[in-house]
Amino acid sequence: MNALEVAASVRAGATTAVEVVAECLERVATRNAELNVFIHLDAEGALASAARVDERVAAGASLPLAGVPVALKDNLCVRGQPTTAGSRILAGWRPPYDATVVGRLAGAGAVALGKANMDEFAMGSSTETSAYGPTRNPLDPTRVPGGSSGGSAAAVAAGMVPVALGSDTGGSIRQPAALCGLVGVKPTYGLVSRYGLIAFASSLDQIGPFAHTVAEAALVLEVIAGHDPLDTTSLPEPAPELSSHLDDGVAGRRVGLVRELVEGADPEVLDAVRRAAETLTRAGATVEEVSIPEIKLGLSAYYLIAPAEASSNLARYDGVRYGLRVDGPDVEAMNVATRTVGFGDEVKRRIMLGTYALSAGYYDAYYGQALKVRTRMIEAFARAYARVDTLLGATAPSVAFALGAKTQDPLAMYLSDVFTIPTNLAGEAAVSVPFGAGEGGLPIGVQLLGPARSEARLLAAARVLEAEGGR
Repeated sequence: MNALEVAASVRAGATTAVEVVAECLERVATRNAELNVFIHLDAEGALASAARVDERVAAGASLPLAGVPVALKDNLCVRGQPTTAGSRILAGWRPPYDATVVGRLAGAGAVALGKANMDEFAMGSSTETSAYGPTRNPLDPTRVPGGSSGGSAAAVAAGMVPVALGSDTGGSIRQPAALCGLVGVKPTYGLVSRYGLIAFASSLDQIGPFAHTVAEAALVLEVIAGHDPLDTTSLPEPAPELSSHLDDGVAGRRVGLVRELVEGADPEVLDAVRRAAETLTRAGATVEEVSIPEIKLGLSAYYLIAPAEASSNLARYDGVRYGLRVDGPDVEAMNVATRTVGFGDEVKRRIMLGTYALSAGYYDAYYGQALKVRTRMIEAFARAYARVDTLLGATAPSVAFALGAKTQDPLAMYLSDVFTIPTNLAGEAAVSVPFGAGEGGLPIGVQLLGPARSEARLLAAARVLEAEGGR
């Protein structure tokens, strides 16, 4: 099920948006109980939206995503629809507004089916910390789909929708894309509006697409990108042209195979990255090995910066303004009781880490030091991009791991994002594309990284790898 084909068919009148959405809802009904992908399904609203798309098409509107069903990560606000960020503490909350990306999808003719499961407040790498239970990988239901956008990735991998939106704070689009055999794009920070995205770490969060193909991901990114005055961090420029550059290829490009972005990876993952390098070489690129030692500091810096920002952002969930409220004899007791019941263990762990890092006497030693490391990493990437155009590495250290395999070992879980976190710290662009298979025939993802605003170049390179398919 290809988004481009669906949209073309609906625009041509060969099918209707209502028919397409109805077919997708049937697929959801078939597998959702097994996989736990959608935690809120708005079937009636989706069919009504599809009918409006058909009316717009009949009136002559040319909609780039006409009738294309989409899944939304449950941290994206939709007016009047339950939006929980995978947490008990937001149970019952219905936003009074749409996220900017939600409005842009609707404007382009896409139809949202509902909200996809996620790690609670996007804190996790397996979609096992959700208050609504884990999501299973459609390719092997005994394994995780990755996280934190595992529900969005699983929705596409299971054929429930052609495309989906996730958010990427430390790899939460690219890692599940790799584990589910999809294309996942983490855009340049500020390219896509964060207005209406429930915040985890505001200086790191970014919204992006999941799709089966590079062309679909490029089209969705074109639709949702561009300046938004409602987001003060939004770049003051229009959405980039991406689809028209997909066939630019890599001839004459310089690609750096990053030593630190394969160290510790399983042998089959390392082999896939090497074969990807060979593919780019055959396509006309010059590939050389590069080293960015600062990348090794990324995990430590991230787990100070992200929890610190989370402890601040999540302070608003106090039992007073919205969501869960557990009564107590006074305001302080109510607040403590609400947060104790409402937050899961992983969220509590990160709030405590962040609060400690920001506390008096420790700020300079921890949070301040992490910000200096982040600056060093940004400078290191800049030096690398002065030498090469694009960087290449693994997306995840392994294929999808078994459910429950890492839930009792937070450090092992954190290491699942060791190759993706550096790009978030730098605020730059990255794409994960499927390339070959490993254990049990499960997909492997390779990662292409570039400087800010290099999405067109990265997607063109990803298209080259996609054509080869990891053979």
